[in-house]
Amino acid sequence: MQLHFNAISEPGKPGTKWQRLYKTHWPAYKNWLKSKGTANYPDLKTSQAALKKYMPEMWLTYQRLCKLAKGDKIAARFLTGFQPPAYISGCSQAVTTGKDIQLVRNYDFHPDLMEGTQLLTCWNKKKVIATSDCLIGVVDGMNDDGLAVSLTFGGRKEVGVGFGIPFILRYVLEFCSNVDEAVAALKRIPSHMSYNVTVVDKTGKFRTVQLAPDKTPVITDASFTTNHQGIVDWPENAAFNKTLERSSFLKKMLSVKNVSSNQVADAFLKAPLYNTKFKEGFGTLFTSVYRPLEGKVILRWPGTSVVQTFDNFQEVYRLINYKQAKVTPELWKQEVVETIKTVEDPFEDQTSQNLDWQESITEIMVNAMAQAHPSTNERELENLRGKIIDNGEVSWQAVAGFWSKMGSEYTDSWSS
Repeated sequence: MQLHFNAISEPGKPGTKWQRLYKTHWPAYKNWLKSKGTANYPDLKTSQAALKKYMPEMWLTYQRLCKLAKGDKIAARFLTGFQPPAYISGCSQAVTTGKDIQLVRNYDFHPDLMEGTQLLTCWNKKKVIATSDCLIGVVDGMNDDGLAVSLTFGGRKEVGVGFGIPFILRYVLEFCSNVDEAVAALKRIPSHMSYNVTVVDKTGKFRTVQLAPDKTPVITDASFTTNHQGIVDWPENAAFNKTLERSSFLKKMLSVKNVSSNQVADAFLKAPLYNTKFKEGFGTLFTSVYRPLEGKVILRWPGTSVVQTFDNFQEVYRLINYKQAKVTPELWKQEVVETIKTVEDPFEDQTSQNLDWQESITEIMVNAMAQAHPSTNERELENLRGKIIDNGEVSWQAVAGFWSKMGSEYTDSWSS
């Protein structure tokens, strides 16, 4: 699988380069919208009213983009960012402060669903370097005031009334200069799904905001996030993307005395933070490293990188080849063993008591059986679920039986 990555500089109002991107990517977005149906989408008038209400400063930029889109009404509604279709990504992110202020993150998604564009813009007096999404939005970025922002999926199914998170992050970078201003914006603008948004500025101040469509935003001083918000609300998703394992890894790494920002950044290119389930939509498409004090952005892949600054932004192209992990019984078994190592070392925060890790382990094993033995039917898988969790407790006898079907390599470690 491949990604055609382009770094593009248009440091002024949106113009011909953005229009070229629009012509390239809009057909795919339009097909996406069509495939999801339109029954629950607000009309253009409602969407524009929401944009004016919550992000009025974006109105002039929005109008210019609509003009470049040649008045396409479907595009005009989409570009408001209001109530887009639901979609799920993975992602991990962490902040380091002190001598080196850094925000580093992995973006985990399907290669076919990424624009592959890093944009330098100056739409509203601030220069912004960001990874583009939804044509107008961003999934991470930094402005020339030294404010950096990125997101991870919050691990919840709920979809409500609000804006897609890439549109909100674009607004933050366009109009906020520091963490306090960014937090105020994130609290005020409704998000239609659950996300963890981390912001850091060049003073070293940082916050992580837990956004949800059905809850009041929660402001935290968490220096790292994966794909849950305190508790696991969606066990199947948590099992698939290993959010608990990644969270535990980040917690342990950041607690090491004198761990350097370079060590932290390098860890994002290795398991368990780096993921290779590209076909399943959970592969690490890129690693972003933001350094506010230096005004530097580094996009990294195994074997190559692109380094940019606001004063020296280079238009470059990279062809990124992704290596899909082979699904084998051994790989699944190792995944379960590593997850058990995580959950057997209890989280120390107050929310750890609510983490239903048993269900996460169950889903990993059920998925393992389904992948390793495609002939296994749904009744057998459901029977496996019931045996593993017996009266609310993990049945280690059932787990040992599971391993006997998968292979005996790890049976002793489970039954002991």
